[in-house]
Amino acid sequence: MSDKRHTFATDAITVTWSKARCIHAAECVRRLPMVFEPGRRPWVTPDAASADRVAQVVEACPTGALQHTRHDGGAAEAAPTVNTVRLTRNGPTYLKGRLELIGPDGEVAMRETRMAICRCGASRHKPLCDNAHREAGFSDAGAISDLDSVQDPGAPGGALRVIPHANGPLQLEGPFALASADGATMLTGTSTWLCRCGQSQSKPFCDGSHAAAGFTAEGVPD
Repeated sequence: MSDKRHTFATDAITVTWSKARCIHAAECVRRLPMVFEPGRRPWVTPDAASADRVAQVVEACPTGALQHTRHDGGAAEAAPTVNTVRLTRNGPTYLKGRLELIGPDGEVAMRETRMAICRCGASRHKPLCDNAHREAGFSDAGAISDLDSVQDPGAPGGALRVIPHANGPLQLEGPFALASADGATMLTGTSTWLCRCGQSQSKPFCDGSHAAAGFTAEGVPD
């Protein structure tokens, strides 16, 4: 995925934005409209608020499209102590924590604190979401019904490895808490397999439907 980052800088803080990773969740616009105003050029003006406030709002971006670097001695973004995996209604899976996305060569392709993972199967930037679920008419409430699909409850701490398998599901390996879209259900564990073709009857978990659906996507080597 091409991930050119646009830069908006002051003496105190630099904000970068990835158009490819932005799905217009609009947390930045809702929380700090004087800094983040779509349609304005430049649309990000970090000098319109304190560096602390800008950093706080940047870190609320659920996809990681927005990032910041401090030049004033302010704290860098810290990964949460618990890795969280949150389903959304009719949309992607939001991951937050110490995240390691594994690339097609089996190596770590991205180390992040925030990601939005496609679960409709239509993204052009798999495994990341690009808002294709809207055009595809993806419909899923983000519920969790199979309580046995998360294995090996373990102690918190450590990185969560996000492993896309070629033409198949997304494996999570490492400690995490998985929450339904409405927050009513939460499972903890260190291993599970999530659907990324959009066809599973056991969403968010894989049930093998990708094979019948002819789903194709890069993944780690078998």
